[in-house]
Amino acid sequence: MIELPPQIAAALPTAVRRTKRADWSNDGGRTWVPCGVGAADVRPDRTAECRWSGSAELLGVPTGRGGVNTIATRVRLWEGITAPRTDTVWVPAGQYVVDHLREARAYTGVELLGLEDVLRDASLPVPRPIESDTARNIAGLLVAEALPGAVVAWRPGVNADARMPRMVVDADRWQALSGGTDSTGTSTGIAAALGGELWADARGVVTVGPVPTLTDPVVWRLPYGQGRAEPAREQSAEGLANLWMISGDSGDGAPSVGPVAVWDDDPNSLSYAGPDPVEDPLAPQRLGIPGVRLRAQRYSSALITSTAQAYTVGQAKLADSLGVQSTLTFSVYSHPGIEPGDVVEVELQPGVWERHIIDACPRSLGAAAMTCQTRTSTRRL
Repeated sequence: MIELPPQIAAALPTAVRRTKRADWSNDGGRTWVPCGVGAADVRPDRTAECRWSGSAELLGVPTGRGGVNTIATRVRLWEGITAPRTDTVWVPAGQYVVDHLREARAYTGVELLGLEDVLRDASLPVPRPIESDTARNIAGLLVAEALPGAVVAWRPGVNADARMPRMVVDADRWQALSGGTDSTGTSTGIAAALGGELWADARGVVTVGPVPTLTDPVVWRLPYGQGRAEPAREQSAEGLANLWMISGDSGDGAPSVGPVAVWDDDPNSLSYAGPDPVEDPLAPQRLGIPGVRLRAQRYSSALITSTAQAYTVGQAKLADSLGVQSTLTFSVYSHPGIEPGDVVEVELQPGVWERHIIDACPRSLGAAAMTCQTRTSTRRL
């Protein structure tokens, strides 16, 4: 969550004035040129490779080599909040590259993608071996090569000083940093191998942080009456897994790790996997526990070098693969500080509170309302 001054946060449900502005840069963000902005939409989404994307109508900007273009231009968007008797507070709403440009008579329309797109495009020309080093140093090198001057911010909960084994990056810089598979099908990704995820935040800072869970601190509480919460009565089993088998094998002769089993061991969870689905899969039947259904997935990475690391990755995978998908509509006011991955608490009915993890929170800059797609608990009520 982007922290707002207390007086601004308290005034959001009331009559605040909402404005917006934009800047553009052709030198990698060293200098910025302010410009006007008409309609602007931002689409923060934790499930997308580019966590921030959007579109905007830029006013009075030149185009071409010396102006806004799809080759070198970055765009920053801001939302301004002005409460009574206070100065305007400008909240960052993403730093982007221009993916598509359209010139109209009164404005230049741009489609925008977050800085992850730069990392995705900056493939290595030839496979490169990278010697064993800390995750902090390797990730910092791979990011700085594509985004000169950029640094990687590491949030608590991910061990930036964990030592990565020698690795070979085939071509895809993004997959080596974030997660995926190489040409042989082997799982890659420094962030994923540490039980984390990588993204560019609202300020354009490349960040590695832990996978959010419902036990994280609540950053926003929405009391009943301040906003209408309408959970969608829709559920999907797509991507649901309640047992993860995690292993690691660097292929360099060192002992392999695992497989380490991590499962949903909460008897009150709808996705409960049983007391021990690996060593005692018949336990639910023997103990008379109805409704237990196993949904197992495997994950292996050459960057996992210890049992403890494998367990951390398994917990992250489990947290990300559990949950009932629902939609909450905040129909009264928009909170510009809310980001994907935040844990919020909503009073659905008087006295009935429910925690949700924000997956996506698209909004129009300057608008009073926003819609959040969320992930909530699978606990039996």
